[in-house]
Amino acid sequence: MPTRAKQRLLTTAEELFYAEGIRAVGIDRLLQESGVGRASFYRHFASKDDLVVAVLEDRDRRWLDWLRESVEQTVDPDARPLAVFDALAERFARNDFRGCAFINTMVEVADRESAAHQVADRHKRRVIEYLNELLTEAGRSDAEVLAAELALLVDGAIVTAVREGTPEAAHRARTIAERLLATR
Repeated sequence: MPTRAKQRLLTTAEELFYAEGIRAVGIDRLLQESGVGRASFYRHFASKDDLVVAVLEDRDRRWLDWLRESVEQTVDPDARPLAVFDALAERFARNDFRGCAFINTMVEVADRESAAHQVADRHKRRVIEYLNELLTEAGRSDAEVLAAELALLVDGAIVTAVREGTPEAAHRARTIAERLLATR
């Protein structure tokens, strides 16, 4: 269980990084917004990079839990792979939607060897694993290949939703996914 100061740092950092970008938010701003002192910050995190990694790891867990919860409301296992896009459409419709924190991180922290980039990459791989699970449960023998293809549609829908400012990209991606699943 994180201390209250650590939790305030994580919460504040996640909000600011998502809204403004990792590089745009400095330690002084994090301390001011969170109300946590510098000594307390360094007691919990050796550096801003360590905080970024902790924020991403926490968001990864919560985001995948949210997706599972949303998708599992669809009773029919055959319909669950497409329910992913319905969940995304809801997410895209939120006023605070600024894309995918993990895609944003990979763009900002382009060094593939950096810990933040690796956490973001791991998240994307976990999404593919989840899609593979859903497709396997739906009885698809080509689940592994389809999971990677659906993940590409998911990421494309996310970026398009940011560009267009509407949830329509999720609906279009769902239509493409339906066609893809029907032709195989």
